[in-house]
Amino acid sequence: MTSLDGLVPAAALFHSLADPVRLSIVQRLACGEARVVDLTRELGLAQSTVSKHLGCLRGCKLVDFRAEGRQSFYFIAAPELLDLLRSAERLLAATDRAVALCPTYGTAARQATTSPGPEG
Repeated sequence: MTSLDGLVPAAALFHSLADPVRLSIVQRLACGEARVVDLTRELGLAQSTVSKHLGCLRGCKLVDFRAEGRQSFYFIAAPELLDLLRSAERLLAATDRAVALCPTYGTAARQATTSPGPEG
């Protein structure tokens, strides 16, 4: 039996990928390296948002960069991450994307947490 403490790193890994912005950055980097300016343009995100999420992904050692002159090119640091994403896509297909209906983490739950309340 696996102790809960032994599962903390795996939970942190999945949590690091749980944000749609981080996941979109990872998916884009799966196609090849990119600069922050490339990611902001292609994903339609603010530079500060991209930089913040790249920092998180770098902290998890999922993404790294190489400097070329004054530019930084970001890339997937662990090819196993691409295997994980492919497995996730297969799992989503096999379950008919039922996780989207999950009352805790699915689409409806996400909309409930982002919708303005009676005061907003």
